[in-house]
Amino acid sequence: MTRLLPILTVLLAIVLVWYLAAVGMNAPWARDQAARAGQSLSLPQLVRATMVQERPVLPAPHQVAIGLWDGVVGQKITSKRSLVWHGWITLSATLAGFAIGAGAGILLAVGIVHSRVMDLSVMPWAIASQTVPILAIAPMVIVVFASAGVTGLVPKAMISAWLSFFPVLVGMVKGLRTPDTMQMDLMRSWNASGRQTFWRLRLPSAMPYLFASLKVAVAAALVGTIVGELPAGATAGLGARLLSGSYYGQTVQIWAALFAAAALAAALVAVIGGIERLTLRRMGLAR
Repeated sequence: MTRLLPILTVLLAIVLVWYLAAVGMNAPWARDQAARAGQSLSLPQLVRATMVQERPVLPAPHQVAIGLWDGVVGQKITSKRSLVWHGWITLSATLAGFAIGAGAGILLAVGIVHSRVMDLSVMPWAIASQTVPILAIAPMVIVVFASAGVTGLVPKAMISAWLSFFPVLVGMVKGLRTPDTMQMDLMRSWNASGRQTFWRLRLPSAMPYLFASLKVAVAAALVGTIVGELPAGATAGLGARLLSGSYYGQTVQIWAALFAAAALAAALVAVIGGIERLTLRRMGLAR
């Protein structure tokens, strides 16, 4: 309980500030409607009016909670109004892009650590690739794949992979270079081959760094997928849900989709954290 108290305190403070902000931002519309009806609102009436608006500037927390509940539980999973259905569309592209990006990052990291040429040639390009805004890349990727007749999951997965490979690359390079000179000399004194050194020393040393970077990468992959859904005019996915909400001024729908995306990201990070604990325990690296 003592460990949960600080978390609950911060959460309560956030909710309180959120409610105050909702009252302040939604009050002008409530006052305007009351003035049109020739009425004046007392403070309690004003607060109540800001809490029940159909299209508020800033939805109150309970409105977002109701929107989430309706999108997750109140709809059939196969319904296009279901956040579960949209979440699955986004999740499938995220997992595909994450697998591609993580695999590319690991392979490039191994090459960079073992090849001076790759270190000098690939690493600068990898860093430069992250300086281009993803919002500028996403439409081009969508258009190029669409011109080739490829739509749906693949273009979104490529954008997702673009964002997710770099954290894995950097973390894996750092991890593979963790063994110090004394440890490398010890492996050479045992006449260990390069492959044995990699599997017995470099890879185990890199595992904590790898899992830390995978947690960052999977969250970035989700962002990439949602960004990839925005310029495509997609009708499925959490990005499409955000887009349709912005078109029709459905702010509750937008915030519900945002929280659904945040919950999905938290779940993915938690899964990787669980795999990390099991893997490190099996390898004898967990404390």
